[in-house]
Amino acid sequence: MAWSVHASLPPPSIDPALLLAAYRVGVFPMADTRDDPDIYWVEPRRRAILPLDGFRCSRSLARTLRRGRFEVTCNVAFDRVIAECAAPRRETEETWISARITQAYRDLHELGHAHSIECWQAGELVGGLYGVGFDRVFCGESMFSRVPDASKVALAWLVAALRTAGGQLLDCQFITAHLSSLGAVEITQARYLKLLAAAQSSAVAGTGGLAAGAAEGAGEGLGDAAAEGVAAGLPAGFDALLAAAERSSSSPGNFIAQSFTQTS
Repeated sequence: MAWSVHASLPPPSIDPALLLAAYRVGVFPMADTRDDPDIYWVEPRRRAILPLDGFRCSRSLARTLRRGRFEVTCNVAFDRVIAECAAPRRETEETWISARITQAYRDLHELGHAHSIECWQAGELVGGLYGVGFDRVFCGESMFSRVPDASKVALAWLVAALRTAGGQLLDCQFITAHLSSLGAVEITQARYLKLLAAAQSSAVAGTGGLAAGAAEGAGEGLGDAAAEGVAAGLPAGFDALLAAAERSSSSPGNFIAQSFTQTS
């Protein structure tokens, strides 16, 4: 008698080109559970964005930035950040970041279209965020915090780096009380699509995008690259931010806090 064995095959990976194409038209993937082999594509009717000139830096957050409580890095521990974002939390054991989705963002990271910001204390990863960048757009996916203010600091650095890089649109997907307290607003999907198209069109007309490199000799302050019509990658914007702080003889945290105070 012949026996046949049917082994269950792992779900196919999400093609990076397809994933990036989805983001370009305002769609992103989610899963129901960590172990869910299926994904579904989401296009919210209401969309959260954080205007880059509208970030709310409270006095307590400004003090935290100035004191340099955290060492902040970019793209140093992408895999660890996404794993922490997918880990169980106090309010729920489940996550929409399935193994299949995790691998998809790792693939995008290898291609230079997914990035992370990390916060460290005494050599330990205590907070961070990750997302997808293209043209003048950054789509924040998730963030985590193991100690107070770590995710807020990561977001402050993200906003400052995007401003330095010439970014135009920071997508937060869904509004939360936490994001709202930091300046995020909710808009219609139709409005979001107009902003998304404009951010991509301006990158085509300009010199690059959020996956490209920063122009050499970025200006002294935040937003100088944007003023010159330069759209730079988040990592390059992050590096330009550090360089600008060094030229101003200020700590990076103090430099960022001061910039938010001046524009608030």
